[in-house]
Amino acid sequence: MHEVISSLLSHDRVKAARQHIERTDEATLARQAALSAIPAPTGAEAERAARVAELFREAGLREVRIDEAGNVSGWFSGNGGTLKDAAAPAPVVLSAHLDTVFGPDVDVSVERRGRRLEGPGISDNARGIAALVAVAEAVVTARVRTARPILFAATVGEEGSGDLRGVKYLLNGGRGKGEGGRVHPTPAPAAFIALDGAGMERIVHRALGSRRYHVTFRGPGGHSWAAFGVANPANAVGRATALLADVPTPHAPRTTCAVVRLGGGTGLNSIPQEAWLDLDLRSEDPKALAQLDVTVRAALARATDDENRRRAPATPPLGIEIQLLGDRPSGVTPRTHPLVQAAIAANRILGKDAELASASTDANVPIALGVPAIALGAGGKAGDAHLTSEWYENTEGALGIVRALLVTAAVAEVE
Repeated sequence: MHEVISSLLSHDRVKAARQHIERTDEATLARQAALSAIPAPTGAEAERAARVAELFREAGLREVRIDEAGNVSGWFSGNGGTLKDAAAPAPVVLSAHLDTVFGPDVDVSVERRGRRLEGPGISDNARGIAALVAVAEAVVTARVRTARPILFAATVGEEGSGDLRGVKYLLNGGRGKGEGGRVHPTPAPAAFIALDGAGMERIVHRALGSRRYHVTFRGPGGHSWAAFGVANPANAVGRATALLADVPTPHAPRTTCAVVRLGGGTGLNSIPQEAWLDLDLRSEDPKALAQLDVTVRAALARATDDENRRRAPATPPLGIEIQLLGDRPSGVTPRTHPLVQAAIAANRILGKDAELASASTDANVPIALGVPAIALGAGGKAGDAHLTSEWYENTEGALGIVRALLVTAAVAEVE
């Protein structure tokens, strides 16, 4: 794959695309700041999506549309042919997520302080979206010819409670109306590349899976003196938390179980009728995650039984409700796969180390579906991710976009 990437660097049209990326670096940075200043909380990405659709059209992509989930997509045909041909090669997907972790009450305006841009979401993922548009603009402008079409996609619902909703819709038969009112499904891709945040070294090829639960215990409640002895939901939360803290978690594959929030009750002199806790279970391996799920459910059942055994005679038992809030699949694209090797080769040829990593990104879904997928940073440096003090510096920012171009061009098979 080193030879493939090396040959791309000397390919006339890929060279022209690279030059376009480098020449428009400041314009990309300005676009990044402008996109970051458009609020896009998870579940409310429509305004930012509309702007990205405009940018896709301006870049020259075809069949630009916003689907029912809210994803924005646009096509680059590569060989100049039609996208309607059912016999066309499977596409390569280059994506970036639209949403941020910040709610509608957060001021997402961007300020420049010296070399830094500061603002909530300026890196995660305004950088990814700006890079996505930059690659689209470059391949169209340079008239790069590829054997496979490229689908550029800006997805919704990647963060937190979004549960990868956008990419799940995109890859699981999502349908939507394109220009002219046409309705068509998204074909199964040959490869999937997610642009997420800043950086150059990391190549995420292992999908960190998770299951997230909201667990509620309910009982009769009552006065903390007069009704003392009834089954207490707060006690059950405490028992469950203690049991879950002792759940064994393997180091290989790394697997974790964390109580992340808890609450309940209405007053200082009342036994609550309801108390709850939130759980975050994670693993790089789907079998380990499934086994942890079984163990956790057993611990929750034991906590319920233990509290019920201690309740006063003839009083109602506790009930438990377990609600699944999120299910992110796990898996791996082998490091020997040509897609991963292309990213490693691109890093090395561009003079950067390659760090193979695990994370939870849009790439989780294609990996679980058997589609080769990775996630890459889009160049530059960043810090304070998911904090309102988030910042981005455009140090070698264009180089990160060039890497995305090279990897995409390699798997799309430049002619």
